[in-house]
Amino acid sequence: MIKDKNSVLVIAAHPDDEVLGCGGTIAKLSKKGVKVNILFISNGVDSRNQKKLQTKIKILERKKAAKISSRILGAKKLSFANLSDNQLDKYPLLKIIKIVEKYIRKLKPKTIYTHYENDLNIDHQIVNKAVITATRPQKKSSVKNIFFYEIPSSTEWKIDTKSKIFNPNWFEDISLYKNKKFKALKAYKMEIRQWPHPRSLKGIDALCSWRGATVGVEAAEAFMLGRKIKK
Repeated sequence: MIKDKNSVLVIAAHPDDEVLGCGGTIAKLSKKGVKVNILFISNGVDSRNQKKLQTKIKILERKKAAKISSRILGAKKLSFANLSDNQLDKYPLLKIIKIVEKYIRKLKPKTIYTHYENDLNIDHQIVNKAVITATRPQKKSSVKNIFFYEIPSSTEWKIDTKSKIFNPNWFEDISLYKNKKFKALKAYKMEIRQWPHPRSLKGIDALCSWRGATVGVEAAEAFMLGRKIKK
């Protein structure tokens, strides 16, 4: 099967991270004809104190929200690894690496977007480590570009003493796609908080505006460039 040489894989710890971190970019790339696929590592739900049946219902609701959101953004394919939420540290790292490697072999993305390493959430940290290992630069690897995104109420909440704060050096102008990002976010209404929480709609809007203002556009998403191979 011929693979799209410009395909993108977004790897997220939880359903909603993909929109928070790079929803506008997904919409922008999709509009330009780039095939964007999304892989969710955990179910994003089962760490919460609730009964077994409630957990199953919430997992189904979260998956449904992810599918609605992906249609709004124009993503092509969703994949769910269904590992436990906020407990990725209970799995051998190798297990998660192998999951990531499996989808890289299957989808052959040229570009990957995933979590930044220095993040408060343990699942975000582990997904970053797994992706970095799975995308080590070997001769036959399809992956040429890696970008790390920020997650409001997680990346900026990491107290850092070693100068590893998220300091973006790559920006995507999403001025024309911000509305799609917010429409997609509303599919995850169970995850949206009230202002002044950073994960409120007002907080996310402020971040998009601030990232845009730092590079002279109306709205932007910010990334750390991990690697870029250009021929």
